[in-house]
Amino acid sequence: MRSTAAFRRFAVTALATCALGFAFAQDAPRPGPAPAAAAAAEPAEALPTPPPPPVTATAWLLMDYESGQILAGENIDQRVEPASLTKVLTSYVIAAEMKAGKISPDDQVMMTENAWRKGGAGTDGSYSGFPVNQTAPLVDMEKGMVVQSGNDAAIALAEHVAGSEEAFAALMNAYARRIGMKNSNFVNSHGLSEPDHYSTPRDLALLGAAMVRDFPEQYAYNAIKEFTVGPITQRNRNLLLWRDQSVDGIKTGHHSGAGYCLMASAKRGDQRLISVVMGSTGESQRANDSLALLNWGFRFHETHRLYDPSKPVSVQKVWKGKVNEVALGVDAPLLVSLPRGRYDQLKPSMDVPATLVAPIARGQEIGRVRVTLDGKVVAERPLVALEEVAEAGFFKRLWHEFLMWWYAD
Repeated sequence: MRSTAAFRRFAVTALATCALGFAFAQDAPRPGPAPAAAAAAEPAEALPTPPPPPVTATAWLLMDYESGQILAGENIDQRVEPASLTKVLTSYVIAAEMKAGKISPDDQVMMTENAWRKGGAGTDGSYSGFPVNQTAPLVDMEKGMVVQSGNDAAIALAEHVAGSEEAFAALMNAYARRIGMKNSNFVNSHGLSEPDHYSTPRDLALLGAAMVRDFPEQYAYNAIKEFTVGPITQRNRNLLLWRDQSVDGIKTGHHSGAGYCLMASAKRGDQRLISVVMGSTGESQRANDSLALLNWGFRFHETHRLYDPSKPVSVQKVWKGKVNEVALGVDAPLLVSLPRGRYDQLKPSMDVPATLVAPIARGQEIGRVRVTLDGKVVAERPLVALEEVAEAGFFKRLWHEFLMWWYAD
């Protein structure tokens, strides 16, 4: 033991002499501050959260918009027929293609005979009333699809955007994958029953959130209560628009194979919730169940922003770098939805390598931050370097190499 200690003292002296003082001028990295945490006050005992209200539907869910957390649900990944909720994706594709400059709201869209025969007044489904073989501005045709749920308008729009329904369906599936809809497939723009035309409550909730986030102007069409085409005025079928002022969308659906469906969204204060009810027993029932879910969610849950992108969550020491520390943070906001009154009981933790060695690139993933409640992970996000750490010069690298060996024991 004495010989080992003597050797280490000799090694330190020799290395310092060889470095001519350069190494000593650059200190070893110091530990950074601990990660940001939730409030540390003594938590008050929270009342238990009551279960969600009973829902008369084959599949349903309630999702927090900001965090994306599912607050409650049943059969949320079950394959279902989306009926006219399909038209939300049709709206999304139209808005995306318009943003890309491929179409314009002033485009004249033809109500073709094909669109009129498949989705017009002579069919069993909902229709917009635009005259066959005549044109209308794209923005009006889209409102006829969104507000009146016109199948004819959906077909006419698909033909205008992509040339055919089949080509438009390919666009729909491409955008669905981009949104993250992993268990859906679409073969038409309107939602009438066809083989291989399906989705899930989870995927539909993701679609609703994407419409709100990416295209708020087009999303606002869903809050229009009635729309007139020629002599025909039709009301929006979403009864919640009249029952609750916080509800601003999204879409109803119905046919014999799908039952009664409703994707609803409401915003109260800074919190937005999205509900999806599939296979309900009636028009009033789907509205009653959706509003009950929204009320339950707003009453008993709250959403908190824990970490913002580009703001340090933690500062970690770095070896062999031009600087001795690196700030770590998240690359997207980290939000969490939880029962009201439980915020003080959140427990953040980090999983970061014990040793970080330069060079480190800006944006490089370095560990993860997790937030738990009652021992369960409720939010998680990768930690990334918020700045570049370049490699140090020769003498500092040599000195840190020795210190890393020294401290390894």
